Amino acid sequence: MNTLLILGGIMMFLAVAIGAFGAHALKERLDDNRQKTYQTGVQYHLAHGLGLLLMGLYAPSAAHAGTIQLAGWLLFAGILLFSGSLYALSVTGVRKLGAITPIGGVAFLAGWVVFIVAVAG
Repeated sequence: MNTLLILGGIMMFLAVAIGAFGAHALKERLDDNRQKTYQTGVQYHLAHGLGLLLMGLYAPSAAHAGTIQLAGWLLFAGILLFSGSLYALSVTGVRKLGAITPIGGVAFLAGWVVFIVAVAG
């Protein structure tokens, strides 16, 4: 599935760029707690970007390629919601943004469950 591979590549590029931005440009602007929150976003962004690449590589040979694609879209949603909310929370300090983070976490979990079901099915 080229879509998942392209999306995975874009997500990996952005994870590296956002991580570097946080490590350099935001180093003096964020306190330790907000820096840790930001880095957690980067960590999950990287891990699930790799997951998108994995799914994109596997999907063409899978019997349930459409289900693998759904799993990939769930990972993408998780990156946007989980990592995106952590980035925004860290930079703005608006704690209400933290309410979005668990929704992204559920999207990550759902994506992996859908992937497992597709592979096992």
